[in-house]
Amino acid sequence: MSLSSQGFAPGERAQLFVIDPITRLNPAKDSSVALMQAAQRAGHPVWVATPADLSAREGGPGAQGQGGTEGHGAWVLAQPVRLAPMEALTDGWSVPTPWFELGEARQLPLVAFAHVWMRKDPPVDEAYLYATHLLDLAERQGVRVLNRPASLRAWNEKLSALRWSHLMAPTLVASRVDQLATFTAQHGEVVLKPLGGRAGQGVVFAAAATPGLRALLELVTALETLPVMVQAFLPGVKAGDKRILLVDGEPLGAVNRIPSGGEFRSNLAVGGAPQATELTDQERRICRELAPALRDEGLFFVGIDVIDGRLSEINVTSPTGIREVERLGGIPLADLTLERLAQG
Repeated sequence: MSLSSQGFAPGERAQLFVIDPITRLNPAKDSSVALMQAAQRAGHPVWVATPADLSAREGGPGAQGQGGTEGHGAWVLAQPVRLAPMEALTDGWSVPTPWFELGEARQLPLVAFAHVWMRKDPPVDEAYLYATHLLDLAERQGVRVLNRPASLRAWNEKLSALRWSHLMAPTLVASRVDQLATFTAQHGEVVLKPLGGRAGQGVVFAAAATPGLRALLELVTALETLPVMVQAFLPGVKAGDKRILLVDGEPLGAVNRIPSGGEFRSNLAVGGAPQATELTDQERRICRELAPALRDEGLFFVGIDVIDGRLSEINVTSPTGIREVERLGGIPLADLTLERLAQG
């Protein structure tokens, strides 16, 4: 029986997930899939779309809001989805085939949904930014968008941590090779991070004695036209880079990511090994210090990275880690997230 014939219609509890095409998601690792499954378990109709499916229209005099195709405001071409249940295993998740079923696509006003989750992966390019502007329209019409579109634009995942620079390792953001080289000489070993990167992509280790250092700095800055972040290398990363997931400012779970195979990067996307973990007192202090700003700026679901007690990044676009927290820690983090959303 098809989804459309079983009453899968938007309504006051419906959840829309704006994501990459669902066929590209890895259900055993993707936090968006975990959140969609939790919404489904909570009895919410779940719909999916991509940023390209968003639109805005103005019906002119007499437009009927959400009642007809002439309604004004933000719209989406969305599909209802049913997701199969999955079971945690010792080394991953059991994924049935097929793991999802899509219903018929429909043009719908965004006000038809209780919540819209903006979970499109970076890059934060022109298409991404325009999508957040369209989601602004929905927010002004009373739809709660997670995370707040204006904050997705304002919080670069590298630069936003500078609001709490006292919690970070020594850091410089610059385009000039001389400045970057001087910083590297001062600290001996550093990590270079492109400001638009994700999942550890493009992150480079360098040392003052690295042959061709200035050529490397010219490369990563595109000949001094782009700023990059350079941070003092923290040897403690060998013990792990901790991803902490905060929901409405409260840390609900964490996973430690251990570098493997000679890598200094610990991101799961580049081969880092997930490990169960608990939060230290220092990590809890970091979370408490960030929480008021996250709540005030509508950043409901956030993943922060902490290395050796130092804040590294604040991930707001599509933070990952739910699957690992649920499997290794036995914490139903996605369900807790939906419960917290229902309370607010």
